[in-house]
Amino acid sequence: MADINPSPLKHFVLAKKKITTVFEELLDYVTEGANFVEETYKNPELEHIATKDELLEIQAYKNKLAIIGEVLARRHMKVAFFGRTSSGKSSVINAMLWDKVLPSGMGHTTNCFLSVEGTDGDKAYLMTEGSDEKKSVKTVNQLAHALHMDKDLQAGCLVHVFWPKAKCALLRDDLVLVDSPGTDVTTELDSWIDKFCLDADVFVLVANSESTLMNTEKQFFHKVNEKLSKPNIFILNNRWDASASEPEYMEDVRKQHMERCLRFLVDELKVVDPAEAQNRIFFISAKEALSARTHKAQGMPEGGGALAEGFQTRFQEFQHFEKMFEECISQSAVKTKFEQHTIRAKQILDTVKNIMDSINVAAANQRVHSMEEREDQKDRLEFVRNQLNLLTEDIKRKIKEVTEEVENKVSSALTDEICRLSVLVDEFSADFHPSPHVLKVYKSELNKHIEEGLGRNLADRCFAEVNSSMYQSQQEMIENLQPLLPPEVQNKIHLLVPCRKFDLSYDLNCHSLCSNFQEDITFRFSLGWSALVSRFLGPGAAHKVLMGMTEPTFAIPRSLASTPSASSVPALPPENASQEELMVSLVTSLASLTSRTSMTVIIVGGLVWRTVGWKVISLSLSMYGLLYLYERLTWTTKAKERAFKQQFVSYATEKLQLIVSFTSANCSHQVQQEMATTFARLCQQVDITERKLEEEIARLSKGITQLETIQKNSKRLRQKAIHLENEFDCFTKDFLQKKK
Repeated sequence: MADINPSPLKHFVLAKKKITTVFEELLDYVTEGANFVEETYKNPELEHIATKDELLEIQAYKNKLAIIGEVLARRHMKVAFFGRTSSGKSSVINAMLWDKVLPSGMGHTTNCFLSVEGTDGDKAYLMTEGSDEKKSVKTVNQLAHALHMDKDLQAGCLVHVFWPKAKCALLRDDLVLVDSPGTDVTTELDSWIDKFCLDADVFVLVANSESTLMNTEKQFFHKVNEKLSKPNIFILNNRWDASASEPEYMEDVRKQHMERCLRFLVDELKVVDPAEAQNRIFFISAKEALSARTHKAQGMPEGGGALAEGFQTRFQEFQHFEKMFEECISQSAVKTKFEQHTIRAKQILDTVKNIMDSINVAAANQRVHSMEEREDQKDRLEFVRNQLNLLTEDIKRKIKEVTEEVENKVSSALTDEICRLSVLVDEFSADFHPSPHVLKVYKSELNKHIEEGLGRNLADRCFAEVNSSMYQSQQEMIENLQPLLPPEVQNKIHLLVPCRKFDLSYDLNCHSLCSNFQEDITFRFSLGWSALVSRFLGPGAAHKVLMGMTEPTFAIPRSLASTPSASSVPALPPENASQEELMVSLVTSLASLTSRTSMTVIIVGGLVWRTVGWKVISLSLSMYGLLYLYERLTWTTKAKERAFKQQFVSYATEKLQLIVSFTSANCSHQVQQEMATTFARLCQQVDITERKLEEEIARLSKGITQLETIQKNSKRLRQKAIHLENEFDCFTKDFLQKKK
């Protein structure tokens, strides 16, 4: 096979390779963009950055580009040959392929569509429409026989013929040649056009130069022109070698055919202008061209054999047709196959850029808003912390003041109630009897009565003021800390920190305090010796004196009458002794003297007798006895109860005074605990607020970081879109724009 110069068809091959590569990059880019938009849209922390419509739109582009990529991979240049039966369509194709690929000649009329394309293998095969079976063919006769024997083939069906690219250079450049049945053998022109012609880049009308253009041929291309916008049509007046038999008429016939063809292309179809139409009409002999090329492939001269006169002219015109055809189909195929995809790709890139711009702007606005909100939250957190520190000191001072006030109030009230203890004891009424068992029960009930009465009286005196002071302080706490809480917490702060009524607990424990009380309800005469001593010397001194009288006395040796014994004379007290001690010593000495000897009594009685007389003494003794008898008779159970209560009041007063400070301190501690609890609850709510502010600040910081990443990625994807746009611009410049 002859070596040829680089074919214009390489232009399509390079364009296809280039645009396929760019579309692969575009698909990767849109896939990356779709994943980016999907992640952004589905991120719950990035609301309103990417919309659902944007996600659906870019995902739709991703699917469309995947389909376009598959279509581009299958794209090839397609030329469809039409004409009447036996006009030489198959011969033209064989001449262009430099080989007898399709059966032609008498008895080999094509009754179906034959699509001839290259295969990388070294064996030819064919595939029928609707079948994946590869039927091997080695020669043209085998192909013709296979087509003739296949009874299922009908007019209008498609048979794919795959011929090794190594045998046909034309098939190496993604070119597909389609041979068709005669336009005069069918009425299904519309279905043919829809099925086989809509993706054709060039149409070749093979006419028989021995006759004129027929209406069936014209009608077919009129229908093609209706469905395609200005199709590329070449008209080959085949079998022009027949004109060599009548050379004197050849120019007139040529001129007549040319005028009719020009009129058909320019005036009827209006697909080209008159100047361009000159390069669309050719007068050839496909049979001669095929023969010449077959000879050349076999090493024989092109003009060998029996060829008609004017062969070289016809052969050169056939070559000129091939050149114009290749240039036309290459430019046309690139334009028709790739221009719309290029425009669509730019539209997709423009839309994706707009989506990225929209996401970038939304992320930027959200980032500014989040940064402002974060600063507000930080200021709020700092304010809450500072205010809490300041208010804590004030509230501690207020709690201290209230507790001191309560302590003083309880101390004063308890002191007053202790002074009125006798009244409370007198109010007690229960069965009294001096027996030990009854007295034990009586004491227990009395202690209970006193404890309840004191507690009740203290509550009556302190409850209102203490609660008022505490309530006011708690309200001040709430009012001071309420501005530190969020609005939703402020509205229900009284539910979270209720200000309830507070009752002080006065744990006097009178039973334990008075457990050592010992009553003395034995009868004692008011003018008896012990009573008189107690009256004059006091209870303590009287006890000493009485104890001294009960001490055992020892016998003292009698002394001489003329010499008074030193022991018979009372010892003089020291000069520094107190008057009380002097009286105790004197009475003790006197008692000791009278108890030692009755002589002294007789002497004293005699002295008294001589001084006041026996009547006075008798009267005094009578009065003394009557008084003793009266007191003894009036010492009843009631008198014993009164004496018991008086003794108990004295004892309880002394004991209760010891716990005044303890009780008041205990009450103040209760108030302090209650107020501290209220403050702690408020602080707990403030702590919750602080934690929420910290969490919100952390969330905003995380969101700001994510938004910065979104902006960065959207800008990067936008720059990538610009790069791809430049790639498509370069493709348009290199392959779609006409060279000047």
